[in-house]
Amino acid sequence: MKSEKMMKGLVCHKDGAIELLDMPFPKLEEDTDAIVRVTLSTICTSDLHIMHGAVPRAVPEKVLGHEFVGEVVEVGRNVKKLKPGARVAANCITFCGECAYCRQGFINNCEKGGWELGCRIDGCQAEYVRVPFADMGLTEIPDTVTDKEALLLGDILSSGYFGAELCEIKPGDTIAVIGAGPVGLCAMGCARLFGAARIIALDIQDERLKLAVKQGLADETVNPFSEDAEKAVAALADGRGADGVIEAAGGENTFELAWKLARPNAVVALIAMYEKAQTLPLEKMYGKNLIFKTGGVDAVHCERLMKLIEAGRVNTEFLITHEAPLNDILEGYRIFEKKLDHCIKWAVTPYQR
Repeated sequence: MKSEKMMKGLVCHKDGAIELLDMPFPKLEEDTDAIVRVTLSTICTSDLHIMHGAVPRAVPEKVLGHEFVGEVVEVGRNVKKLKPGARVAANCITFCGECAYCRQGFINNCEKGGWELGCRIDGCQAEYVRVPFADMGLTEIPDTVTDKEALLLGDILSSGYFGAELCEIKPGDTIAVIGAGPVGLCAMGCARLFGAARIIALDIQDERLKLAVKQGLADETVNPFSEDAEKAVAALADGRGADGVIEAAGGENTFELAWKLARPNAVVALIAMYEKAQTLPLEKMYGKNLIFKTGGVDAVHCERLMKLIEAGRVNTEFLITHEAPLNDILEGYRIFEKKLDHCIKWAVTPYQR
């Protein structure tokens, strides 16, 4: 009897503990599937949320990870756009492209998908991964774009773009972005693409604020620990408050801060994940006429963003501060979760045998 082919994968147990285990090699389950050899993946804050039990849809005993690039090794017979050998970047969302939600661009609510990889099915923190609806969820990487340049396309960059899109930015607007982590920094860059004239970055880590300015992503910075953020942003925004606010931090008080920073009739875009319930005190904001937009990322613009990467209009490679093989992923989680050694994004290279 032929033995089953095995690989390494990082599994999240029911109690939130993670373990690098021998796992069965993935197989095609549907004609629209592809099997991808993972050449580079990342550790994401969303993975931590699963470990902490803050993602109700998550299924235990699955391989974590949803952000990766790789090489297609096998495709189902109904996969038309991709062939074995293609270099691809993955969308963090699985979507069919045909249901009522997908046709409107609301792929996070796909009737056959949503956030599946690393949440409800095995993800990419492994040597190989099965990708459902591969024609929808995988974007070919041009020869002129490196794996590192494309790595954050389908999650972090798409999330930042989603936040800027939700904010309805008009040329000349002042946009406040709460959180200068990976998603927030991407949101700043995308806000600039949409025409924001002034971008204010808020974070409690001065180092990350300096990085936002150094990379040309923010014009002004505010540290809520060292100054009154509401007054500081108002002073930088003609005394009225920001024209739009993108909340990318997900802290205990950042939701409240978001609506306080906004001028009357502004849009507040909430793209962070929260581990605790938030309160919407309508009696305090009565008369501000704010519009709140929230939800999981609808990462429908991967092809557009890939073109922007190829053209040099978008750069996310600077966010990858650490890199190590899958063998060392437990150490990567420790450093990433505790934000040690100035870690922003930890990239995972293939397992070393």
